[in-house]
Amino acid sequence: MELTNTSTEFDDVIALCRALFLKKTRDYGTAWRILRPKSITDQIFIKAQRIRTLEEKKVSKVDENVSSEYVGIVNYCVIAMLQLSLKPSDPADLAYEKVERLFDEKVAETKALMLAKNHDYGEAWRDMRVSSLTDLILMKLFRVKQIEDNDGQTIVSEGVEANYQDMLNYAVFALIKLGVK
Repeated sequence: MELTNTSTEFDDVIALCRALFLKKTRDYGTAWRILRPKSITDQIFIKAQRIRTLEEKKVSKVDENVSSEYVGIVNYCVIAMLQLSLKPSDPADLAYEKVERLFDEKVAETKALMLAKNHDYGEAWRDMRVSSLTDLILMKLFRVKQIEDNDGQTIVSEGVEANYQDMLNYAVFALIKLGVK
């Protein structure tokens, strides 16, 4: 499959995630600004762990499917990247238009990374199982937790934001594989 198809599929999935994110911004404002980075990491962990549990148990007792959890992972990854780029002195209540612009900027940066990696890896994700994408997200979360526990210090590893970008891209790949548009 051509990169242009992946680019279009990525955009379609992001459009769905973005629409929900912006609707919630209209409903709740930027209440997420109160969350510390570790709390956002834990929110993503909860969603990824639920997906893994559902993949293993194959039964859901709550009326939310796996796809909605992946959408949540995408949006929490954007929130995490926004929080990392905003200063504590920035207002808690951000204007809707600013949130919209910042969302688009973070997603554009993440898409560029995805396209570069996709080129180098030859779209290997297309031959992966969705459950493997879930596991990769969980692994990245454990890496982020370790970096957070080390006060952001790494010796040779990429930083926290790169891990959020990878998780966002894995979640988008899972949504593409699940047929979400």
